[in-house]
Amino acid sequence: MNTAAKKILNIALKIVTWLLVAFTVFMMIFTVVTVTTVDRNDRSIFGVKFYIVQTDSMSLSENNKDMDVHFNAGDIVIIKNVDDPRALQAGDVIAFMSTNSVSYGETVTHMIREVKKTEDGKVLGYVTYGTNTGTDDEALVEPEYVLGAYSGKLPGVGNFFAFVKSTPGYIVCILVP
Repeated sequence: MNTAAKKILNIALKIVTWLLVAFTVFMMIFTVVTVTTVDRNDRSIFGVKFYIVQTDSMSLSENNKDMDVHFNAGDIVIIKNVDDPRALQAGDVIAFMSTNSVSYGETVTHMIREVKKTEDGKVLGYVTYGTNTGTDDEALVEPEYVLGAYSGKLPGVGNFFAFVKSTPGYIVCILVP
């Protein structure tokens, strides 16, 4: 092999090596940040939280085809903090800590069907429901349990994050690089 070909091969190998190093560093930082923030109620990035959708209670169906908000299990929902949870209205989609007997303590993202108020107008809580099921949630969501309002979704991305949080995902995304 001549000298020019060796130089070109050497440069190409250096470029590939640096690209692999950059990719590895990016994946490690990305993995650490996402594992420590996704599905965590106590952490947000600039007032935004990310949750992996666990059920299809808000997926597109005949029950809700005329509504604007739909997401499926495996999607990530983007939730923004709200300044005043008492200002939410019927039709808003919110994330909240569930006080239902079946899902107590879990984060749920459902639509507000009705705002319950006292006679003097003070908000007691929200009647929420999954638009796919149409069934009201068991417990009234009190304003202090509201984590934020729906802002958008990342379709299917939650499946990747669920993998990253698993043992094989940790090995592939952290240990191998």
